[in-house]
Formats: sequence, C-alpha cells, structure tokens
Amino acid sequence: MSRKSDRSRFVLCSVEETTLEGDYGDVESVVATCSKCGHTTESFGTSDASVRRCLVLMREECPRGEQNFYSDVEDS
Repeated sequence: MSRKSDRSRFVLCSVEETTLEGDYGDVESVVATCSKCGHTTESFGTSDASVRRCLVLMREECPRGEQNFYSDVEDS
C-alpha cells in the first residue's frame, strides 16, 4: 500500500467539551464529530483518555463501515 493511500485513511475530527447527563447528574464530557460524514461520539470526562475513547468509538461505529484512523489534530 502506498504512503498516499495510507494518509487518505486519516480523518480529522473536531472535539468539543459539553455536558452530558449521567446517572447522578450532569457530567463534563467531550463530543467528537467526523469531518467526513458528521457522525458523533461522546465520552464522559474531558481528559486526553476521553478524547481518545471518542476517536476509537468513531472507528468502531463508522456508519459507512470504513476503517479509518481518526485524529483531533491536523498533521503538519
């Protein structure tokens, strides 16, 4: 597989902090949105681990069935 086709499998996601309803009230959380199709994933917490969880879920839940790699930072 060429390097160019490898790079095309990387998809940028926007990540925003939000508040989600938990079992015992509101919880500070993050939501990631795919720049390719608009699919969103959510995770409780605002740490880097919460962001990574959103990005992993994006790959698992892709509505197009694609196996992309998702990132919240643009490669320079």
